[in-house]
Amino acid sequence: MKFTKIASPEQIDRKWVLIDAEGKTFGRLMTDVAARLRGKDKPYFTPNVDCGDFVIIINASKIVINGGGKLATKEYHTHSGYFGSVKSVKMTELLATNPEKLFKLAARGMLPKTKLGRAMLKKLKVYAGAEHPHSAQIAK
Repeated sequence: MKFTKIASPEQIDRKWVLIDAEGKTFGRLMTDVAARLRGKDKPYFTPNVDCGDFVIIINASKIVINGGGKLATKEYHTHSGYFGSVKSVKMTELLATNPEKLFKLAARGMLPKTKLGRAMLKKLKVYAGAEHPHSAQIAK
C-alpha cells in the first residue's frame, strides 16, 4: 500500500523566483505566478500548507495585455461600505499609475480566499521598473 506524502511547514524549502514581465502576456504570466505562490509546481504540494516560493516580478509596467479592447473596457471597483462610494478605475489607468496593484489583484483572484491565500499573496513582490531590493535573497 502506498501513501501520499503530506508536507509539514518545517519541511518546506522556499526559493526566490525572479520573473521579468517585459513583453510577456499578462494572463499567462499570472497563472504561472499563482501556481508558484501556491506551490503546485512542487512534488510535495499539500493543499492546506503554504508550499509556495517567493516571487519577484520586475518590469511590470511593460506587460502585454491581449483581449479585444480589454485595456479600455475592463474596470476594477472598490467600495467602502457607504452609500454611493463605489470607485472605478480602468485597466489602462491602473497599468499606467500603479501596475503593482494590478498584479496583486490578479494574483489574489487566483489564490484561495482564506488566511492561507492571504499568506501566499504576501510572498509576491512586484516592481514597475527593473530595480528591486531583493538581490541578497536571489543570490542564495
